[in-house]
Amino acid sequence: METNNNQNNTQEPIKVSIVGASGYTGGELLRLLLMHPKVKVMQATSERNAKKLIKTVHPNLRHLRPIKFTSINDLVACDLLFLCLPHKTTMEKISQLKQLAPKIIDLSGDFRLKTKEDYQKWYEHEHTNPELLNQFVYGIPELHKEDMKNANYISSAGCNATCTILGLYPLIKAGVIDLKLPIIAESKCGSSEGGNKFSLASHHPERTGCVRSYKPTRHRHTAEMLQELSIPIDNPNNAPEDNGAEQKPNIHFSATSIQMIRGILTTSHVFLKPELNLTELDIWKIYRSTYKDQPFIRFVNDRSGIYRMPEPKILTATNFCDIGFQKDPQSNRLVVISAIDNLMKGAAGQAVQGMNIMMNFEETLGLEFPGLHPI
Repeated sequence: METNNNQNNTQEPIKVSIVGASGYTGGELLRLLLMHPKVKVMQATSERNAKKLIKTVHPNLRHLRPIKFTSINDLVACDLLFLCLPHKTTMEKISQLKQLAPKIIDLSGDFRLKTKEDYQKWYEHEHTNPELLNQFVYGIPELHKEDMKNANYISSAGCNATCTILGLYPLIKAGVIDLKLPIIAESKCGSSEGGNKFSLASHHPERTGCVRSYKPTRHRHTAEMLQELSIPIDNPNNAPEDNGAEQKPNIHFSATSIQMIRGILTTSHVFLKPELNLTELDIWKIYRSTYKDQPFIRFVNDRSGIYRMPEPKILTATNFCDIGFQKDPQSNRLVVISAIDNLMKGAAGQAVQGMNIMMNFEETLGLEFPGLHPI
């Protein structure tokens, strides 16, 4: 990849546009970017809402800049494009969009996987631009920050994948999980994960009060988990012959929709290598060592009160991922619990975090909001 041009070194804000800005993720991007001190939002596209003010779709943005939606056909050149298009659309339009900006952050699933074979397997149709798959950096900064610094293209990670990967990554990297046994992960998801297009499933009488297992197997985000967690062991406490050996975790993932608008809570069951005799303190040391320089990872291990484990509710509108765990005293099972706001750390917030790294801004810029309580 080409080196960063350090456009941010000038006093002028970078010029940014959002393609597909009328959805929930596009609205979050507008909220963040309109208040970002080093960004000027130039255009926000919506074919259905072209020429309407953004406040007609995103009422929380009243009194901010009176931007009107434009058509994708009216886009002009800018410094960076955020793409919030439906799956399959980005890959069809990417050649055209690359002409408009030297930097692109894509929030669809079109460029998250590294091979056309994996794409065919999990998305069940051919990728029309497979030669570009390896040009996109996978968009979890905690895993790929150094690559992002010199990237031209970032593919933001899926929300369920982000929550699950961040919870498991330190343990797999340290080589302490018994990978002969399966990893079982399940996410409880808010309704905004389904987007703002209505259907019978989102109809109030059908949706309210539900605990609906909508994807018990073959969730597409599983592909991202398998890809990003197939990594070499990197732990100085392991035997020298073990370090560098690639691990291929056997992950089984399910997703359940619950009565919550924003948020994901992922519960992952892993089995530790019995010969290591790891204590909970040992596990905390692994997490802290891996994430010690990551500003959006928080560890939750309270012994009293009602927020003793990660809770999506208090992460609303924040870019944090909260992680906690508990070791089963009767076995080598470790239960890892991670939580995010699916529209923030699972989408728009993580994309802005990636932009900050890509443009050599302070990583936390525009993302410092700590959340609300009570809410």
